[in-house]
Amino acid sequence: MSDSTTRQQMRSWGRRQLYSLFSSIGTLLSHKLATLMTALVLGIAMALPLGLFVSVENLRAVDLRASEFGSITVFLQREGGEGLANALAEAVSERGGAGVSLISPDEGMQEFTTASGFGQAADIFDENPLPWVAVLSPPPGRQAEVDAWVRDWEPWLEQREGIELVQVDHKWMQRLSGLLALGDAVITVLAVLFSLAVVVVVANTIRLDVANRAEEIEVMSLVGANNGFIRQPFLYSGFWYGLAGAALALLLLFAGLAYLQPPLERLMDAYGNQHQLVGLGPDRALLVLLMGGLLGLAGAWLSVQRHLRLLAHGRGIRH
Repeated sequence: MSDSTTRQQMRSWGRRQLYSLFSSIGTLLSHKLATLMTALVLGIAMALPLGLFVSVENLRAVDLRASEFGSITVFLQREGGEGLANALAEAVSERGGAGVSLISPDEGMQEFTTASGFGQAADIFDENPLPWVAVLSPPPGRQAEVDAWVRDWEPWLEQREGIELVQVDHKWMQRLSGLLALGDAVITVLAVLFSLAVVVVVANTIRLDVANRAEEIEVMSLVGANNGFIRQPFLYSGFWYGLAGAALALLLLFAGLAYLQPPLERLMDAYGNQHQLVGLGPDRALLVLLMGGLLGLAGAWLSVQRHLRLLAHGRGIRH
């Protein structure tokens, strides 16, 4: 095959693609309301798993003092004073396997007033009511190792004299970690289910379009048009449906984040924390648009392929 023939075939292929591209856009614009309603249904379906994904990601980003995961807080009796605190720290160091830091009553009061915002309320006390506190931290390790570490140290601490209270700080973090893992699993399930829903909606929409143009498709087939040529405009229509749905999903997600940001800021300020809601980011947004277009393409392909099989079967029966 000569170079001129190859270039001619490439130009012919490009013209067919451009024709299918613009004809599919014209078909969608010819019934704007139906196109908008279909894209809106697709956008809402895609926005639900995206919203849950962004929620879980923002929850991970909040400062929850994860560095204190697995720590044990030991409140000492006030009568023991600094001597009791130093003795406990020395015993922990001799036993090994745990880091220990001491918090004096003055440091504890300063931390409390800074975190709570009740600085003036501390002035009503004639003397500092807080005891010495020892914070034991585990060595780095997996969750199972941290649990075993807590089970080893908690009874040992409770049996020592001068201990007022032993508080294990890792339970709520365990529950949060479990909830985040559950959230990831739910996101996966919803993403699969709503992806199937997008494919089904696009397939049904394209099926109606194919049914309206059944006579045109049959004539094209009789004059020699191959299946690829017949499929092209419908595949582009499905792609545009999916792309429009993904774009609407991103707009809904952006609007939701903008609406939730002010009340979230007030809530976080009340707890002395700062957090800016984060969205998907440019890379993930482009991935969502691409996946939406591909899902629409898949739905259109399934619908058109079914009609072409029925058409070929019908011709076979007539022959």
